[in-house]
Amino acid sequence: MIYCPSSSTFPGFILVGFCDRPQLELVLFGVILCLYLMMLLGNVTIILVSLLDSKLHTPTYFFLSHLSLLDLCFTSSIIPQLLVNLGGSDKSITYGGCVVQLYVSLALGSTECVLLAVMSYDRYIAVCRPLHYAFAMRPSLCHTLASVAWLSGVATTLIQSTLTLQLPFCGHHQVDHFVCEVPVLIKLACVEMTFNQVELFAASVLFLVVPLSLILISYWHIARAVLKIKSAIG
Repeated sequence: MIYCPSSSTFPGFILVGFCDRPQLELVLFGVILCLYLMMLLGNVTIILVSLLDSKLHTPTYFFLSHLSLLDLCFTSSIIPQLLVNLGGSDKSITYGGCVVQLYVSLALGSTECVLLAVMSYDRYIAVCRPLHYAFAMRPSLCHTLASVAWLSGVATTLIQSTLTLQLPFCGHHQVDHFVCEVPVLIKLACVEMTFNQVELFAASVLFLVVPLSLILISYWHIARAVLKIKSAIG
Protein backbone atom coordinates (compact mmCIF):
# COMPACT_ATOMS: atom_id res chain seq x y z
CA MET A 1 0.00 0.00 0.00
CA ILE A 2 1.51 3.33 -1.12
CA TYR A 3 1.17 6.10 1.40
CA CYS A 4 0.73 9.47 -0.26
CA PRO A 5 -0.41 12.02 2.33
CA SER A 6 -2.93 14.68 1.54
CA SER A 7 -1.16 17.62 -0.11
CA SER A 8 -3.45 20.03 1.69
CA THR A 9 -2.22 18.97 5.13
CA PHE A 10 1.29 17.67 4.45
CA PRO A 11 4.07 20.30 4.99
CA GLY A 12 6.38 18.98 2.30
CA PHE A 13 6.40 17.14 -1.02
CA ILE A 14 5.49 13.72 -2.39
CA LEU A 15 8.18 12.17 -4.59
CA VAL A 16 6.01 10.14 -6.94
CA GLY A 17 8.79 8.16 -8.67
CA PHE A 18 7.50 4.64 -9.38
CA CYS A 19 4.42 5.15 -7.22
CA ASP A 20 2.30 3.61 -10.00
CA ARG A 21 4.62 0.58 -10.43
CA PRO A 22 5.26 -0.78 -6.94
CA GLN A 23 6.37 -4.16 -8.32
CA LEU A 24 9.56 -2.53 -9.62
CA GLU A 25 10.52 -0.79 -6.40
CA LEU A 26 12.14 -3.71 -4.56
CA VAL A 27 14.18 -4.63 -7.64
CA LEU A 28 15.31 -1.03 -8.07
CA PHE A 29 16.08 -0.81 -4.35
CA GLY A 30 18.48 -3.75 -4.56
CA VAL A 31 20.14 -2.61 -7.79
CA ILE A 32 20.58 1.01 -6.67
CA LEU A 33 21.85 -0.03 -3.24
CA CYS A 34 24.52 -2.29 -4.77
CA LEU A 35 25.60 0.39 -7.26
CA TYR A 36 25.69 3.00 -4.49
CA LEU A 37 27.90 0.86 -2.26
CA MET A 38 30.28 0.13 -5.16
CA MET A 39 30.40 3.84 -5.97
CA LEU A 40 31.22 4.67 -2.36
CA LEU A 41 34.01 2.10 -2.25
CA GLY A 42 35.46 3.16 -5.59
CA ASN A 43 35.47 6.89 -4.92
CA VAL A 44 36.81 6.58 -1.38
CA THR A 45 39.60 4.35 -2.71
CA ILE A 46 40.52 6.87 -5.41
CA ILE A 47 40.62 9.74 -2.91
CA LEU A 48 42.74 7.83 -0.38
CA VAL A 49 45.19 6.49 -2.97
CA SER A 50 45.57 9.94 -4.55
CA LEU A 51 46.35 11.47 -1.16
CA LEU A 52 48.64 8.75 0.21
CA ASP A 53 50.71 7.90 -2.89
CA SER A 54 53.18 10.72 -3.58
CA LYS A 55 53.65 9.47 -7.16
CA LEU A 56 50.04 10.39 -7.85
CA HIS A 57 50.41 14.01 -6.73
CA THR A 58 49.89 15.19 -10.30
CA PRO A 59 47.32 17.53 -11.88
CA THR A 60 45.41 14.59 -13.35
CA TYR A 61 44.94 12.83 -10.02
CA PHE A 62 44.36 16.14 -8.26
CA PHE A 63 41.32 16.77 -10.45
CA LEU A 64 40.31 13.10 -10.32
CA SER A 65 40.21 13.20 -6.51
CA HIS A 66 38.00 16.30 -6.69
CA LEU A 67 35.72 14.49 -9.15
CA SER A 68 35.52 11.47 -6.85
CA LEU A 69 34.64 13.72 -3.91
CA LEU A 70 31.93 15.37 -5.99
CA ASP A 71 30.48 12.01 -7.06
CA LEU A 72 30.58 10.82 -3.46
CA CYS A 73 28.73 13.87 -2.12
CA PHE A 74 26.33 14.22 -5.06
CA THR A 75 25.06 10.65 -4.92
CA SER A 76 24.89 10.78 -1.12
CA SER A 77 22.62 13.82 -1.36
CA ILE A 78 20.13 11.87 -3.48
CA ILE A 79 20.44 8.09 -3.08
CA PRO A 80 19.64 7.68 0.67
CA GLN A 81 16.27 9.45 0.30
CA LEU A 82 15.60 7.51 -2.89
CA LEU A 83 16.28 4.22 -1.10
CA VAL A 84 13.95 5.21 1.74
CA ASN A 85 11.17 5.95 -0.75
CA LEU A 86 11.76 2.74 -2.72
CA GLY A 87 11.98 0.56 0.39
CA GLY A 88 8.80 1.76 2.09
CA SER A 89 5.29 2.98 1.44
CA ASP A 90 5.94 6.57 2.54
CA LYS A 91 7.00 8.62 -0.49
CA SER A 92 7.12 11.95 1.31
CA ILE A 93 10.03 14.31 1.89
CA THR A 94 9.89 17.22 4.31
CA TYR A 95 10.17 20.77 3.04
CA GLY A 96 13.51 21.15 4.82
CA GLY A 97 14.79 17.90 3.32
CA CYS A 98 13.76 19.04 -0.13
CA VAL A 99 15.52 22.39 0.36
CA VAL A 100 18.76 20.72 1.43
CA GLN A 101 18.60 18.24 -1.44
CA LEU A 102 17.89 21.02 -3.92
CA TYR A 103 20.77 23.27 -2.83
CA VAL A 104 23.35 20.52 -2.38
CA SER A 105 22.63 18.44 -5.49
CA LEU A 106 22.49 21.48 -7.78
CA ALA A 107 25.75 22.88 -6.40
CA LEU A 108 27.59 19.59 -6.76
CA GLY A 109 26.12 18.78 -10.17
CA SER A 110 27.05 22.19 -11.58
CA THR A 111 30.53 21.95 -10.08
CA GLU A 112 31.04 18.55 -11.69
CA CYS A 113 30.11 19.88 -15.13
CA VAL A 114 32.73 22.62 -14.89
CA LEU A 115 35.33 20.26 -13.43
CA LEU A 116 34.88 17.80 -16.31
CA ALA A 117 35.66 20.63 -18.74
CA VAL A 118 38.77 21.50 -16.70
CA MET A 119 39.88 17.85 -16.79
CA SER A 120 39.49 17.74 -20.56
CA TYR A 121 41.74 20.82 -20.78
CA ASP A 122 44.30 19.02 -18.62
CA ARG A 123 44.29 16.05 -21.02
CA TYR A 124 44.52 18.40 -24.02
CA ILE A 125 47.66 20.04 -22.64
CA ALA A 126 49.18 16.66 -21.71
CA VAL A 127 48.69 15.20 -25.20
CA CYS A 128 48.89 18.19 -27.52
CA ARG A 129 51.35 20.40 -25.59
CA PRO A 130 53.45 17.94 -23.56
CA LEU A 131 56.52 20.18 -23.38
CA HIS A 132 54.45 22.97 -21.80
CA TYR A 133 52.51 20.70 -19.45
CA ALA A 134 54.55 21.30 -16.29
CA PHE A 135 54.17 25.06 -16.61
CA ALA A 136 50.63 25.16 -18.02
CA MET A 137 49.27 22.90 -15.28
CA ARG A 138 51.34 24.23 -12.39
CA PRO A 139 49.90 23.67 -8.88
CA SER A 140 48.73 27.26 -8.42
CA LEU A 141 46.68 27.12 -11.63
CA CYS A 142 45.25 23.70 -10.73
CA HIS A 143 44.05 25.01 -7.38
CA THR A 144 42.58 28.09 -9.08
CA LEU A 145 40.70 26.03 -11.66
CA ALA A 146 39.34 23.70 -8.98
CA SER A 147 38.26 26.70 -6.89
CA VAL A 148 36.49 28.25 -9.89
CA ALA A 149 34.61 24.99 -10.47
CA TRP A 150 33.45 24.76 -6.84
CA LEU A 151 32.56 28.45 -6.56
CA SER A 152 30.59 28.40 -9.82
CA GLY A 153 28.52 25.51 -8.49
CA VAL A 154 27.84 27.31 -5.22
CA ALA A 155 26.92 30.50 -7.08
CA THR A 156 24.45 28.84 -9.41
CA THR A 157 22.65 26.96 -6.63
CA LEU A 158 22.38 30.11 -4.52
CA ILE A 159 20.71 31.84 -7.46
CA GLN A 160 18.58 29.06 -8.97
CA SER A 161 17.51 27.32 -5.78
CA THR A 162 16.69 30.56 -3.99
CA LEU A 163 14.61 31.85 -6.91
CA THR A 164 12.78 28.52 -7.11
CA LEU A 165 11.98 28.37 -3.40
CA GLN A 166 10.57 31.90 -3.49
CA LEU A 167 7.79 30.70 -5.80
CA PRO A 168 4.40 30.07 -4.17
CA PHE A 169 3.61 26.35 -4.42
CA CYS A 170 -0.14 25.91 -4.57
CA GLY A 171 -2.38 23.00 -5.37
CA HIS A 172 -0.88 19.51 -5.11
CA HIS A 173 2.65 18.95 -3.79
CA GLN A 174 3.32 15.84 -5.84
CA VAL A 175 6.72 15.95 -7.52
CA ASP A 176 6.75 13.71 -10.59
CA HIS A 177 10.37 12.72 -10.01
CA PHE A 178 12.70 10.92 -7.61
CA VAL A 179 14.43 14.03 -6.25
CA CYS A 180 13.78 17.71 -5.65
CA GLU A 181 15.12 19.57 -8.67
CA VAL A 182 14.51 23.02 -10.09
CA PRO A 183 12.69 21.94 -13.32
CA VAL A 184 10.12 19.81 -11.48
CA LEU A 185 9.57 22.24 -8.60
CA ILE A 186 8.81 25.25 -10.80
CA LYS A 187 6.02 23.20 -12.37
CA LEU A 188 4.26 23.27 -9.00
CA ALA A 189 4.18 27.08 -8.90
CA CYS A 190 0.89 28.87 -9.45
CA VAL A 191 2.38 32.13 -10.76
CA GLU A 192 4.02 33.28 -13.98
CA MET A 193 7.30 31.37 -14.35
CA THR A 194 8.78 32.99 -17.47
CA PHE A 195 11.69 34.56 -15.58
CA ASN A 196 12.51 31.28 -13.82
CA GLN A 197 12.35 29.35 -17.07
CA VAL A 198 14.62 31.83 -18.84
CA GLU A 199 17.06 31.73 -15.93
CA LEU A 200 16.98 27.92 -15.97
CA PHE A 201 17.65 27.89 -19.71
CA ALA A 202 20.60 30.27 -19.31
CA ALA A 203 22.05 28.13 -16.51
CA SER A 204 21.61 24.99 -18.61
CA VAL A 205 23.54 26.54 -21.47
CA LEU A 206 26.27 27.76 -19.12
CA PHE A 207 26.72 24.52 -17.18
CA LEU A 208 25.76 21.89 -19.78
CA VAL A 209 26.23 23.16 -23.32
CA VAL A 210 29.41 25.20 -22.75
CA PRO A 211 31.31 22.51 -20.75
CA LEU A 212 30.21 19.79 -23.20
CA SER A 213 31.40 21.92 -26.14
CA LEU A 214 34.78 22.49 -24.48
CA ILE A 215 35.10 18.76 -23.75
CA LEU A 216 34.30 17.81 -27.35
CA ILE A 217 36.73 20.40 -28.73
CA SER A 218 39.51 19.21 -26.40
CA TYR A 219 39.07 15.55 -27.31
CA TRP A 220 38.79 16.39 -30.99
CA HIS A 221 42.24 17.99 -30.79
CA ILE A 222 43.50 15.00 -28.78
CA ALA A 223 42.18 12.57 -31.41
CA ARG A 224 43.88 14.57 -34.17
CA ALA A 225 47.18 14.57 -32.29
CA VAL A 226 47.02 10.81 -31.72
CA LEU A 227 46.21 10.15 -35.39
CA LYS A 228 49.14 12.33 -36.48
CA ILE A 229 51.47 10.33 -34.23
CA LYS A 230 50.21 7.05 -35.69
CA SER A 231 50.61 8.40 -39.24
CA ALA A 232 54.18 9.50 -38.51
CA ILE A 233 55.04 6.08 -37.05
CA GLY A 234 53.39 4.24 -39.93
